[in-house]
Amino acid sequence: MKEDEFYTVSGTSKGEYKERGSKFIAWAMPVKTEDEIKEKLQEIKNQYHDARHHCYAYQIGTRHPKYRVNDDGEPSSTAGKPIFGQIQSYNVTNIIVIVIRYFGGTKLGTSGLIRAYKTAAEEALKNARIIKKTINRTYQIEFEYPSMNDVMKLLHELNIEPFNKSFKENCVFKFHVRISMAENILIRFKSIKNLKIYDITN
Repeated sequence: MKEDEFYTVSGTSKGEYKERGSKFIAWAMPVKTEDEIKEKLQEIKNQYHDARHHCYAYQIGTRHPKYRVNDDGEPSSTAGKPIFGQIQSYNVTNIIVIVIRYFGGTKLGTSGLIRAYKTAAEEALKNARIIKKTINRTYQIEFEYPSMNDVMKLLHELNIEPFNKSFKENCVFKFHVRISMAENILIRFKSIKNLKIYDITN
């Protein structure tokens, strides 16, 4: 995989695992921010309000990813870490995996819990559609109307689809490009007379 590529899940997927009466329901969901993570956790807690445990692990970001694991009352390292281990195994980021447990009356022990949370998370990820995305930079260009033909020709040549186009006194376009192409694209646009280009990446 190239340095400006990463894998994530395209949407929500579900997995289940049962052992000695306990039922484990896993949800894998795409997330990008900590606010989204809080929302997804609350949604699942509301949906499964009668479950004993809502354990999870998440990872967001690419070059310097943030992650967290939570055992939600299960013995230390028996839930969150096995879930996170599957996130690592599938090499995905911008994801949260939440595993809900309904207690079946029989204790599973440390090894049993680790196996159950690992397997439930794995089932959710098996059922997910994993997609490859690029790490991008976002640019804004400003130019005068006489430069329109040059700009449109270069956008077409570079296979760039602009968005948020504005046509007032001057023209303003925004577009995304993958990091590995950014330097070359900057040089190409700077060759157009009277064009200004800004990096507006969040």
